[in-house]
Amino acid sequence: MAFEPGEQQERLRALINRFQERRIVVVGDAVADRFLYGEISRVSREAPVLILRHERTETIPGGAANCAVNLAALGARVALVAVVGEDEAGRALLSKLDACGVETGSVRQSSAVQTTTKVRILAGQLHSARQQVIRVDYEGQPLSDESLRSELRSCLMSEAVKADAIIISDYNYGVADALMAGAVRASSAVRSLPVLVDSRFRLSEFQGFTSGTPNEAEVEQLLGMSHTNLSGLEAAGEQLRARLGYRSLLITRGSHGMVLLEEGAEALHIEAVGALEAVDGTGAGDTVIAAYALALASGATFADAALLANHAGGLVVMKRGTASVDQHELLSSVLR
Repeated sequence: MAFEPGEQQERLRALINRFQERRIVVVGDAVADRFLYGEISRVSREAPVLILRHERTETIPGGAANCAVNLAALGARVALVAVVGEDEAGRALLSKLDACGVETGSVRQSSAVQTTTKVRILAGQLHSARQQVIRVDYEGQPLSDESLRSELRSCLMSEAVKADAIIISDYNYGVADALMAGAVRASSAVRSLPVLVDSRFRLSEFQGFTSGTPNEAEVEQLLGMSHTNLSGLEAAGEQLRARLGYRSLLITRGSHGMVLLEEGAEALHIEAVGALEAVDGTGAGDTVIAAYALALASGATFADAALLANHAGGLVVMKRGTASVDQHELLSSVLR
């Protein structure tokens, strides 16, 4: 018996097919995610630690750069507004972005900046899977060069003229400061562009935009309160949405799915897609906001955009490391 897609699946399929017609601008902190793989050789005589025989090292776009890569994989045209250092990690990051089809004309290189690099060391026996054993972060000073910050704002305003939506991807490294938020607000208002915010620590500083995608723990941290049940989460989320002045708030809950809080509507609870036990949650938030923003830019309701974001998130957590979901994978998941 042939499978006949339902009405909801047809709506979502139509949205996915429009992805390639959209252009999204991502502004925020680009991160070089490095994965160092090694085979456990023996225990060191110098200290009770493992000695790894190095196998390979990979550099993958992370942070705002990962969000941009996910958008490109989903079929959109995407421009990244960010800064990297004039260092090896910065050069590797730019090379990867170019290879993934991300427009990097508004990514600035500066000798005054160290590319934020997160090195994950994965170890295992000869025939076993590699498991992360430690992460080492190389973080430069927050972006303080005023001329560089001004140049990034000019890049944002130029890119926004050609955009269908803007994503602010803030990891608290200085690109998405108050002045940049003001530039996004002014640029998006001209053409009523949707603006989506993913901020690891400072969502409360990005008020008056379209929507945000905090996780459950971030909601509790922002409000300084905890909840014990779904109704408590709904109340907390609605309080945060109103405080931020957003039209909606999409709260991610890991294996418990998502909760969408939309102005003037009842809370929508969305069950997780796929396996309940994630393989790796690294960068999943970047995938979620990429699909969510792209769907809204394609004319989706908040509910349909959240459903697509839920499918994308369910797919990416089944992949190891910083990963992306492509248009075909998302469509297949929806039709299943």
